[in-house]
Amino acid sequence: MSDTLVIIPMYNECENAERILRKVFSFGRFHVLVIDDHSPDGTAAIVKRLQKEFPEQLHLIERAGKLGLGTAYITGFHWALAHEYEYVIEMDADFSHNPDDLPRLYEACANGADVVIGSRYSNGVSVVNWPLGRVLMSYFASKYVRLITGMHVHDTTAGFVCYRRRVLQHIPLDRIRMKGYGFQIEMKYFAYKSGFTIKEAPIIFIDRKEGASKMSGGIFNEACMGVLKLRFRRVKKWKRLCP
Repeated sequence: MSDTLVIIPMYNECENAERILRKVFSFGRFHVLVIDDHSPDGTAAIVKRLQKEFPEQLHLIERAGKLGLGTAYITGFHWALAHEYEYVIEMDADFSHNPDDLPRLYEACANGADVVIGSRYSNGVSVVNWPLGRVLMSYFASKYVRLITGMHVHDTTAGFVCYRRRVLQHIPLDRIRMKGYGFQIEMKYFAYKSGFTIKEAPIIFIDRKEGASKMSGGIFNEACMGVLKLRFRRVKKWKRLCP
C-alpha cells in the first residue's frame, strides 16, 4: 500500500492518458486517482483498460460532465482522506508537469514541509513553449496575488502541488469557492493563513504537446476577481488549534 496518491483530472486526454499513467507508475511508489469529467474522446475507457494491469495502483472516478478543475480536486481530496493517504499530489495529465519531478515534491513533503509547490517562478521564469504574452500574464498574476494576499509564494497559481494529509484535513474543503485555476490560489491562501509550512521546488513547465488547453478568459477572470474577495474573507476559522 502506497502512502502517496497522485490526483490527475482528465478531460479529453486520450493522447496523453496512457503515457502519463505508465510514467507515474514507473517510479514504483505512487498510486493514481483519475477524475474524468465524461470525456467524449474515450479517456475513461483507456483508464479502465489500464486498471486491469494496475488494479491496486490505479483508481478512477467518473463524473457526469465538465464540472471544473477545483471541484475535481476537492472530490479527489475527499477520496484520498477516506483512503488514508498521507501525501496527496496534484498533477496535470498533459506532461506540462514533468513526472520526473514527482519524487522531489514527495521528498520535500516527507522531510518536513506541509505543502510543496512545483514552482515556475521561484528561480526566475522556467516556462517552455508558452507565448510571451501568456508567460507575462501568468507571472504578473502571481505577483498580483502576492501583493493582495501577502503570501510569500512566487507561483501562487501553480497546479503541481504536494499536500500533507493534515493540511487537507484542516482546510474545510467544501467551503473552497473558486472552481477554475483560482482554486489553486485559494488552497494555498488557506494553508498559508493556517500557518502550515509551504516550500517551493523549482520546476521547468513545458506547455502541452498533445490535446487542447483548458485555459479560458473566464477562468483567468475568476482568479483575478476572486483574489480580491479572498483577501477580505474572514479566515479565523481556518487557524490551527494545535501545532
